[in-house]
Amino acid sequence: MTRNVKETSDGAFEGGKATPSPPAPAALAAKVRTLAPSMTRSMQRVAEAVAHDPAGCAALTVTGLAELTGTSEATVVRTARLLGYPGYRDLRLALAGLAAQQQSGRAPAITTDIAVDDPIADVVAKLAYDEQQTLADTAAGLDTTQLGAAVTALAAARRTDVYGIGASGLVAQDLTQKLLRIGLIAHAHSDPHLAVTNAVQLRAGDVAIAITHSGSTGDVIEPLRVAFERGATTVAITGRPDSPVTQYADHVLTTATSRETELRPAAMSSRTSQLLVVDCLFVGVAQRTYETAAPALSASYEALAHRHRSAPRG
Repeated sequence: MTRNVKETSDGAFEGGKATPSPPAPAALAAKVRTLAPSMTRSMQRVAEAVAHDPAGCAALTVTGLAELTGTSEATVVRTARLLGYPGYRDLRLALAGLAAQQQSGRAPAITTDIAVDDPIADVVAKLAYDEQQTLADTAAGLDTTQLGAAVTALAAARRTDVYGIGASGLVAQDLTQKLLRIGLIAHAHSDPHLAVTNAVQLRAGDVAIAITHSGSTGDVIEPLRVAFERGATTVAITGRPDSPVTQYADHVLTTATSRETELRPAAMSSRTSQLLVVDCLFVGVAQRTYETAAPALSASYEALAHRHRSAPRG
């Protein structure tokens, strides 16, 4: 079965069957943090301007914002679309909403870096703050329409294959273990050869999920492409909604990450947001399949109960 890859007017790939909804005002700053590394320098200037001064930019026309950032009107419109808005007018409305929220007393986000000589107490505090910010950004930016469609497909799937390499491979294992506990057939693949040979066996009614923060990991993209071409419903969990993996994804679930630092690469912080998305998928599927999921989950607990009891003292 051959399926066509969809492409947007900006040249970015769009594979989702469900139409993504524009991000809420609270999600704008998170979208900028997530997407800025993949933007051109001129688009970064526009994105940074709207994130740092939403009230000021909301009062500007597209021409005014282009002049402020030293870019063109076309660049402003492209940036708005990349951030998830149909056009600049929709971005201005979101900026006005974000400005109103900030004026109501909401504290601005603080970026914290970990230094080599930081006391361990400071490390704990900074990491905890970064984790909280990453989870909040992911929740704010997660498209619930896409999420709901992915849940529907998983709940009815004959079989689910999940692909991930490295840190994302650990998240893939977490998802499959959860699905197995409620009686569903699921497999995690971190070996790229096995992933492809298994993807060949998929068909309509199956689900394939690719987990990759960068969205450009070839060992994950290839099996998703094979699954897509075989007719399976495909899902991409990625921090880059305009990345290559999304061209083979029916549904795209975007994750956030804290700013990468020398002591904390993106792969570490991205796992937090990936696990949140995985938990959302699992709970949604468990809700849809409650009549069978609840007994299966109870049986799995009972099967392992004896392993958690304290051993008798001799």
